[in-house]
Amino acid sequence: MSSLITEDEISHEKELVWLEDIDALDYVRQSLDRLPTRRGKPAYHRDGRMVGYATLTTSAKASRSSGTFRRRVFWLLPHDRDSEPEGLYATGAPAEAVDPRTLGVGVKGRKTERSEGGPPSDAMRELGITLPL
Repeated sequence: MSSLITEDEISHEKELVWLEDIDALDYVRQSLDRLPTRRGKPAYHRDGRMVGYATLTTSAKASRSSGTFRRRVFWLLPHDRDSEPEGLYATGAPAEAVDPRTLGVGVKGRKTERSEGGPPSDAMRELGITLPL
């Protein structure tokens, strides 16, 4: 879950690589996956599709026990809001979901009104204010 990702776990990130235009997505799911390399597109073994991934700096250390690197992978499932706007996540979002506009290298991101499927109030829109959740 994204809420369980700590910034020290992603402190060796070098770049976030997006495979899709994130401006069209209200949220993406993120997880820390154990991968054999610091960079390159990882293999994807979930339902749905990979939307992006992080690459790591050369100073990132592999796990002593497994020899793998923990890298973030961003993904969506077939029943997520982008594919089923009136479905399960018409409002609300999965626990591991964050607004992709709040993500950055070494920044875990957060939920927003947009990622939760709730429209901002008219007053907030007029003032240009968005509140993080």
